[in-house]
Amino acid sequence: MRALSSQSFGRSSVAAALVVLGATAAPLAAQDPPLVGRWDLRVTGLEGQYPSWLEVTRSGHATYVGRYVGAVGSARPISQVELTSTGFQFAIPRQWEQETNDLRVEGRVDGDRMSGTLVTPSGQRHTWTAVRAPTLRRATTPSWGAPITLFNGRDKSGWRVFGGADKWTVVDGVLTNAGGGGNLATERTFDDFKLLVEFRYPRGSNSGIYLRGRYEVQIEDPAGKPELGPHDIGGIYGFLPPNENAARAPGEWQTYEITLVGRRVTVVLNGKAVVADQIIPGITGGALDSDEAAPGPIFIQGDHGPVEIRRVVLTPARGG
Repeated sequence: MRALSSQSFGRSSVAAALVVLGATAAPLAAQDPPLVGRWDLRVTGLEGQYPSWLEVTRSGHATYVGRYVGAVGSARPISQVELTSTGFQFAIPRQWEQETNDLRVEGRVDGDRMSGTLVTPSGQRHTWTAVRAPTLRRATTPSWGAPITLFNGRDKSGWRVFGGADKWTVVDGVLTNAGGGGNLATERTFDDFKLLVEFRYPRGSNSGIYLRGRYEVQIEDPAGKPELGPHDIGGIYGFLPPNENAARAPGEWQTYEITLVGRRVTVVLNGKAVVADQIIPGITGGALDSDEAAPGPIFIQGDHGPVEIRRVVLTPARGG
């Protein structure tokens, strides 16, 4: 038999390998169903309407997973979204609910809209509708207008209390909340902006600042944690963790400098950029609504722990 040259052997080996790869390669995955993406929900229950949010993505060849945000709490992972003959369904364990049952959701897609029902861990049946969440991409870099002082240092002019008793007072030029009462929101609404807030809290306290009334920047005593997650100070609650612990000790004044353009957010805590130009996926628990394309207020959480505010200045984008 004639011996093959090294060049002939190389060509033959490559050809054989291509044949094998062609025979064994997995088929291309099917096109994703319309369910895939982010959705802004409006849920109607026994006590009225509340906002919610859903994200569905593909994992591997044909498995769908996701995240869900309810009326309160943070984004919960969905281990599998099951596609059915009429739509989809999934179940997720309780988060802050007292009951031990799963939250069960089912729905159907109609173009860029969805509708369905959910059963809470307590057994209540709620109905919901949804629209595809907007991208909020901006075509140009914003230019900035004149700064607006939102807290005048004398009273609560320009603010309203909602969701509980009014425990907000102004003492010696400081906006003070005793905790466990209502939230405080601006009467004005805003689109894109830069926000400066000076605040302090006592040991162990918990509060937050909601951007457009939908995205919470957490205020919470980190209690000496070496690493922080998305539920800690500097983070976008449940979604974006701060990259370091830049908090000062309880009782000391601290400063947030926050820039929000579309979904892109930068959070500077005490001079350190702890979230740098990141995308906020969706609304956080406690949001006022799920109408993400609309302007919204600034609101300060008052239903958790005490917090004090001595300066709130907002610089809007021109035209926003």
